[in-house]
Amino acid sequence: MKSANQVSAYRAEAALSLSIKDAAQAERNCAVARSSAVGSKVKPLRILHVINSMGVGGTERGVLKVIEGLDPQLFDQKVCAIRSIDQEFTAFSGLNGRVIMAGRVNSGFQFSIFRLAQVFRTHRPDIVHSRNWGAIEAIPAARLARVPIAIHSEHGYEMDILQGLPARRRLFRRACYGLSDAVFTVSRELHSYHCHEGWFPAERMQVIPNGVDTKLFAPNSEKRECERLRLNFPSDAVVLGTVGRLVGIKNQRMFLQAAEQLIQDNPNVRVLLVGDGSERDQLRNYVDGSPHLRNRTVFLGMSRRVEDAYQAMDVFVLPSFKEGISNTLLEAMASGLPCLATAVGGNPEVIENGCSGLLFETGDVTQLTQLLRRLVLEPAARNQLARAARERAVTKFSLGRMIENYRSLYCTLAKRSDLLTRN
Repeated sequence: MKSANQVSAYRAEAALSLSIKDAAQAERNCAVARSSAVGSKVKPLRILHVINSMGVGGTERGVLKVIEGLDPQLFDQKVCAIRSIDQEFTAFSGLNGRVIMAGRVNSGFQFSIFRLAQVFRTHRPDIVHSRNWGAIEAIPAARLARVPIAIHSEHGYEMDILQGLPARRRLFRRACYGLSDAVFTVSRELHSYHCHEGWFPAERMQVIPNGVDTKLFAPNSEKRECERLRLNFPSDAVVLGTVGRLVGIKNQRMFLQAAEQLIQDNPNVRVLLVGDGSERDQLRNYVDGSPHLRNRTVFLGMSRRVEDAYQAMDVFVLPSFKEGISNTLLEAMASGLPCLATAVGGNPEVIENGCSGLLFETGDVTQLTQLLRRLVLEPAARNQLARAARERAVTKFSLGRMIENYRSLYCTLAKRSDLLTRN
């Protein structure tokens, strides 16, 4: 039996999917209404995306997808970071001049409501869209600054919330959700979690899944050869890979433990880790201490062309303790890789177990090793899962579908607030 929250999450996602058909018309209505109010020139909606920090991460990359995907003639978008800004990442992403720092860089506890309210008064956005707990103060700040529309969304987990939220955090979330014009999550599982933990009515929270650029992330045999040569992988090696921040919640140690067991009987296996983070040195030490992993593992670090890194892999593994809708899982599937992921969070919503990928239990190194051994020894099984993974990414999780959802949400709320016809 599904819980009431789960049923409501399905309904929320279904209702949103139906709205996709009307999203293009919503955009046309948006353009027509705004242009009729100011002559022949369209006055774009000003959107300020508020996040905890601007750097390499799944949430930040999601913001970039929205900025790049929405028509700049209709949407004028900027980013506000509360805690830190990676200037190199900002420049690489083409956001110079469009990122605002609201808080004190890399400081500890910050009460940012009044600073955010001042930023909003200065830049006068039509829509403030905050993401995750680290930016939730933007909602009361938006109300103080009389921003017309305030949206909050939840995109994933951190280690400190896996066992539930303390009462004070639940109370503050409930208050902020109630002040928002719209609240959504990226998965049905996150929807159930936050409705329960935030004491929030399930029917008032929507679901907008992440999407992936299936043209950028796609199988490419030429790049595959180049990347494997660049990384010094033997031509007959089976490369197991993972992509993500090297932090505790991503649980890459489990992946290394399974690979270590597998290599004892399959010395042609190689391991590739893409990403950086606080667990890097510990993971390197583990690899250096293992005679099986030591000369077979590559730490690539942060990659500006992560789409190329997937081409070097034969199998993708996502061993996280929790996930919302993993961007890296979607990217790997779109890249035509057989994928193995823990049966947690939104992963079962992405992978149809046994069809478009394989799920395993968190912490069960033996199970993961057995699944990997099967794929290493059975190329036909790898190919079958790879084809199904690519098809599911294209049909269910395309970037275009995600952008249509965001566009529809923004335009619908703008129309409701009479922002489309103002001078």
